[in-house]
Amino acid sequence: MGEILSVGELTHRIKRALERGFSRVEVEGEVSRFVAHRSGHWYFVLKDDDAVLSCAMFRNANQRVGFTPRDGERLVLVGDVSVYPPRGNYQLIVRAMRRAGAGDIAARLEALKRKLQAEGLFDPRRKRPLPPVPRAVGVATSPTGAAIRDILKVMRRRFPGAVVYLAPCRVQGEGAAEEIVDALRLLAEHGKSEVIIVGRGGGSQEDLFCFNDERVARAIAASPVPVVSAVGHEIDTTIADLVADRRAATPSHAAELVVPERERMLQDLDALDDRMKAAMARILRRHRERVGRLVLRGPHRRLQDARRRCDELGRRRDLAMRRALEGRRSRLAGARGRLDALSPLSVLGRGYAVVLREGRAVIDAAELAPGDGVELRLHRGGASARVEAVRRGGG
Repeated sequence: MGEILSVGELTHRIKRALERGFSRVEVEGEVSRFVAHRSGHWYFVLKDDDAVLSCAMFRNANQRVGFTPRDGERLVLVGDVSVYPPRGNYQLIVRAMRRAGAGDIAARLEALKRKLQAEGLFDPRRKRPLPPVPRAVGVATSPTGAAIRDILKVMRRRFPGAVVYLAPCRVQGEGAAEEIVDALRLLAEHGKSEVIIVGRGGGSQEDLFCFNDERVARAIAASPVPVVSAVGHEIDTTIADLVADRRAATPSHAAELVVPERERMLQDLDALDDRMKAAMARILRRHRERVGRLVLRGPHRRLQDARRRCDELGRRRDLAMRRALEGRRSRLAGARGRLDALSPLSVLGRGYAVVLREGRAVIDAAELAPGDGVELRLHRGGASARVEAVRRGGG
């Protein structure tokens, strides 16, 4: 007899076997009984003519889908088969989903992107700047949609003076791409718009198909004025967004991009006016000062300046000469003092006399003999004398 299993054991073995054998499976079918729970999780069944499959897609996965499934819609799901033991039934835990046929559409879209990119239609260098203050704005969109209402509302608030030319067209469904191309051509032929907004107010991926059309992309690239795409779908980037000169998140954002805010512009103009006046005042003040200096420095003034400079140079010359003369007098007085100190006359002034014999000074008693006549030179005057005796030696 075989092993006896509890219901829980058997269910968990089935769970492990299914999860090992049916991981990352793809299954196609029709959605039914779709419920978006307040927790953010999705619960529904996928069915065909033969069976139904319970499905769950948790919040962290369904946030990346980009659309909400509807009952009756055919989907391709990617997920893992799992068993819910409390009920004993299996279900598909969905990791990703796409609408049936979306794989082919995505492949064609990527091929078109590569083609247009190779032709340079996405090159940032061909993007044109928007005019800073356009007098007229062209809009290619539905005349009854929210997009045109939002654009007009924003433009009336920001810059009431701008004119809007509407080229009506369908922006979803069969024939929408042809109508968008015609609307862009009409605005180009009209020739008064300085910038064009093309787009719609959001929608599902199917609603945006016309903005992935090659004809629309080429019409945008051929526009003689800059084009702003305002498809209004932040999750997906359309080919129109890639070709346009600027992409806007919404039609309201597009209106903010193409026209300035009038009040802010007036404030900027006032500030520039104040700066210009201040600059002109500084320039005029400098010119007045220069003219004043030119007037003051006429021929008479320059002659006066030259005379003042001559007087100043004369004073400086006289001062230099006095200082030089005083210096020389001081040096001469010093030399005289030193000369007087060395002169024999200064010695005579202290009571000494110079003995002269035949006009020569006698410095040695041996030069004399008794009876010799000599002359005495005194400090004041002189005298004649006769030698009576001679004493040789130092005494």
